[in-house]
Amino acid sequence: MMIKRNRGRNWLDWQRRSMQTLQFVGLGLCILLIGSLIFGEMGLPRYLSMRQHVQQLEQDLQALARDNTALRADINRLQHDPAKIEALARERLGYVRKGETVYQLIPEQSPAQPKP
Repeated sequence: MMIKRNRGRNWLDWQRRSMQTLQFVGLGLCILLIGSLIFGEMGLPRYLSMRQHVQQLEQDLQALARDNTALRADINRLQHDPAKIEALARERLGYVRKGETVYQLIPEQSPAQPKP
């Protein structure tokens, strides 16, 4: 009967040691995974910087969408608004209506300074 008792105790000791070894290996793997999560190539700092970059890109996209809407409205006015077309023709091409008098102001030229 002593032999069986020793075998049972040895079996329990072996089981306990193997469980401790397994726990130690599991803990090591957890530490390794947490370390790679924090310090790895695709770790937490990179994730945070990428998230900030995405937010910046979304803001840029919204600004571009607003600009696009404004430009589309300008195009629509240029195609369909006679007052806008006339204003542009007067400003850029120098068009004048019949009966209007145009005055051009010529800036004064400063006299050339004598050379020493």
